[in-house]
Amino acid sequence: MATSQAPSLGDRLVEPVTNISDFIWVGTWNGAEVLPFPPMTIILLGIGLWIMIGLRFYPIIKLGSAFKGLFAGRKSQGEGEISPFAALSTALSGQVGTGNLAGVATAIALGGPGAIFWMWITALFGMALAFAEGSLAIRYRERTSDGVLRGGPMTYIMMGLGKKWTWLAVVFCLGTLFSALVTGNSIQANAVADGLNELFGIEEWLGGLIVAILVFIVIIGGIKSIGNVAEKVVPFMAAAYIFMAVIALILNFGDLGETFSLIFNGAFNPQAASGGFVGAAIIIAIRAGVARGLFSNEAGQGSTAIAHAVAQTNDPETQGRMAMLGTFIDTIVICTMTALVILTVRGDFTAGGEAVLHAWQSDRVGFEMTSGAFAAAFPFTLAGVPIGTLVASIALILFVFTTLLTWSYYGERAITFLYDRMKGSTRSGEKKLHMAWRVLWCVVIFLGAAQPSELVWRLGDISNAAMALPNLLALALLSGVVFKLAKGEKDAGPTHTADTPEEPEEY
Repeated sequence: MATSQAPSLGDRLVEPVTNISDFIWVGTWNGAEVLPFPPMTIILLGIGLWIMIGLRFYPIIKLGSAFKGLFAGRKSQGEGEISPFAALSTALSGQVGTGNLAGVATAIALGGPGAIFWMWITALFGMALAFAEGSLAIRYRERTSDGVLRGGPMTYIMMGLGKKWTWLAVVFCLGTLFSALVTGNSIQANAVADGLNELFGIEEWLGGLIVAILVFIVIIGGIKSIGNVAEKVVPFMAAAYIFMAVIALILNFGDLGETFSLIFNGAFNPQAASGGFVGAAIIIAIRAGVARGLFSNEAGQGSTAIAHAVAQTNDPETQGRMAMLGTFIDTIVICTMTALVILTVRGDFTAGGEAVLHAWQSDRVGFEMTSGAFAAAFPFTLAGVPIGTLVASIALILFVFTTLLTWSYYGERAITFLYDRMKGSTRSGEKKLHMAWRVLWCVVIFLGAAQPSELVWRLGDISNAAMALPNLLALALLSGVVFKLAKGEKDAGPTHTADTPEEPEEY
């Protein structure tokens, strides 16, 4: 008599992890309403709105001049480790990852086409949050005993708010380590292994090993090496992906009007659609759009501030503009391209055995949905693989590879900050810790590549919130400084420093 196999630990964890994720983002537990509002969504959009109003809609008004500043950003204009443009490219390499391909598809599957509208709203408020993070990252930077400038939320909390807020910086760093290992590593490794498997038939464990080795070769050189690779790869890969998406939309131009109707109607009306998506209330559409929007552009999460802090500039306002551009490019441009292709392109798709017109109505989920839509747009084959699948898979592999590089540095900064709170910490001790972290990072890539994705995505929502909450509190407390920085006051706000035995010799 056959016995049923006991569920794995991962399978047993899916339900409780899903409940925690739903409580944070939607206010429900076991599907029942516990809170009358979605907590994390209200906090994120609320603080974003507060900073946007305080900035007098600066991110929208100054968007044009921010794009003009892209070319000037290639030149060093102050102290730091990499050029302002390389810092933006590094931040973008962390932002543009699986969220732009698989995450958008997941948002549509969870919340219907209306989720895309809420993703846009998150990005607009996110531009204000990104400006705040980028400008504060330059205003409050620490200098190590050997002259290296670095920073991020942990630094602007300590130097902007004072030593009594050390606990908040520590909480942020713990959240960063959690988020780095889950969303910055495991989800990305899982996605790139799937892409390599679909393209070349490589086993997932082998794909994970190959990627881990390539990542280690780059990150061994630290932030300068990461910035150098990001500056060369990110602009090219983003432009190529946008170009292919635009061609796909031109080929299906007649259906674009219906797509925008689906997005705007779905944002405010519970919908029912044929295929895999049965129906979603407005709150689910909002949750899906905001959660996946944050996963993709990281605005309010504090991660990109760590990259912008090493920019060679002494002007907080200039780097704040660079930071808000990252959010615009990631979500308003790249995520939108993915969403429009998924919602517009027609093909031979099925849902429950029935034929449907679009990939989003089908049984496909995550990256498979995005890949299917591109394959329908470009069905011609190369070595038996549709050109569209090739484009989407190569984009995913490059996006995810650069995300793995950048998030390794974010985790490194968090673990370094925690180490520096210990008695007897030294700069040489930091460098040994960096090497141990880089090795661990690549081991996790190898292990994460073959894990089931459902649990990891839900853990990602929780870890993003754990990182965003302390950072959003800091942004709210320092918002007055941000408003002055936007007016060109480079030394706005107090600077709290005190000699301590830790490295660096500040705070």
